[in-house]
Amino acid sequence: MATLRTPLPVNPGKGLGFMILGAFLHDILTRLKAQPHLYPKIDVTYSSSEPLVAPVALALTHNGIRLRFDGPDQRLRLIEVLNFAKTPLTYKNVDLVKPSDENEAEPMNAGSTKPNGPAFRQVYHKLFGPTFPGEYLQPKERTMYATGTYVLSYPGVAISFPLRDSAWSEKADFVELLSTSAASSANCLSIFDGSSWREAREDLYTRPCPHPRSLALGGRGRDNSPDEIEFVKICGHGHIEMLRRSSPSFHLILSETTTQDLVAELGPPDAIYRKNDRRLSIHKARTWSGDQAPYTGLPVQLDGLSDTDRSSVNNNTDESDFDDAPLAVNSSGISTECFYNYFQHGFDIFVSCPSSPSPGLVPSDTDEDQLPISTSTDRLVATKLLLHANIPGSYPFNRYRRSRWFLDPGQIWADNTTLNSESRFAVISAALQDAWRDTYANAEQARSLQRAMVLNRGWGDSPGSSCELLGGWEESGDASKTNREGHVPDGASALGNTELFGFPGLLFEVLKNDAVSCLTVY
Repeated sequence: MATLRTPLPVNPGKGLGFMILGAFLHDILTRLKAQPHLYPKIDVTYSSSEPLVAPVALALTHNGIRLRFDGPDQRLRLIEVLNFAKTPLTYKNVDLVKPSDENEAEPMNAGSTKPNGPAFRQVYHKLFGPTFPGEYLQPKERTMYATGTYVLSYPGVAISFPLRDSAWSEKADFVELLSTSAASSANCLSIFDGSSWREAREDLYTRPCPHPRSLALGGRGRDNSPDEIEFVKICGHGHIEMLRRSSPSFHLILSETTTQDLVAELGPPDAIYRKNDRRLSIHKARTWSGDQAPYTGLPVQLDGLSDTDRSSVNNNTDESDFDDAPLAVNSSGISTECFYNYFQHGFDIFVSCPSSPSPGLVPSDTDEDQLPISTSTDRLVATKLLLHANIPGSYPFNRYRRSRWFLDPGQIWADNTTLNSESRFAVISAALQDAWRDTYANAEQARSLQRAMVLNRGWGDSPGSSCELLGGWEESGDASKTNREGHVPDGASALGNTELFGFPGLLFEVLKNDAVSCLTVY
């Protein structure tokens, strides 16, 4: 396997080549996978128990590069060059390491610890210039031949030099010390946002990032790209507020917002998907027959609940399975109901005929005052919104960027709980059940309405299977079914089945580790 010979420019505090700090995991991984000849192996490391809050790392083992992303927003926070021989680097058009036959012949061993970076004199006198004293990191075992690490820090970039521990002294001049034979050439270069590595690492994964999330907004085509959506606020009664980076919020009103509104505010969809499968309509005959009809839940009744199928995920159900509204057709008799797939925004919008509005997030007297929506087929409007979490190891991983949402904080949940995209479903379910407890006839009815419907994600090819996932989802999972390239063979899945849980106006797709993979608002 040949090494990467196209130099990547080092931009302190900004990025390495096209890998810009603050960019989405989805954007970076998509760009890397589009160049398999340059990046033939990608290892994704994540936490199987806390995939929504723990950092995610991409290791480009054939290129000597590691990328670290925060968990909640999945934005690039740290770039590390661990092997200078595998990826040529430049700073202000000057090579960090001069190409040589020795470097080209070095074996492609990602775990090699042999220093192959620039010498201290090169860094301090020719590349980055003078700086303040750095910090010395002692080895775990301080023996005669132990080696520590001296981190030389500049604004937005830090370089690490192996240093013989026996030569270290706090009183020594670090310039003289690193210029001696006690110090080796650099073995790591880190790019981050901050004035120094010591200051930046304190809040590396939580500090506000000055750069856009989307690579498109950071490039020449940013004037033609729609503004990125930072959060989605779910207000109930079909009202959804999309908070944007620099533009005013976009208010999406289900059964009122038209397709023209969507294109004007969000840009044209990345894809449009039509499907006419209605295999789940059998469940719609199961309705509540008690004295007081409680909210519709799973699997007692599926009216109004949304399917989690998109053009990019091979499921066995379709959105139209759950609709009572008449099927919209054009003059040729072809259904015009469809999904607007916004991969760069992290969600899908189902476009169909208007339907009755959903209730609020909690029971209220105003629910009965809601006027019915006309079911005319003369116009198509947004009727459902599907928000994707982009969880590593899940079936649709890297098909969408991560979409962050929260339920209206104006509603006081039990114990002042915050319900958002990073919350475990057990917490969300407990809060919603508590809010709707007065609508249950008894405890048995409450349990019946919260039975999960199983959704199989293991049949067919996973769209995110072209990289190797190293998290390990279930202790009982059959890891042997995943081959060396990370592809999941037919009939196997890194995750397996998920479960669907319904509440008024909300449908949650939940993974086995209690993380919400997809939230549908209807």
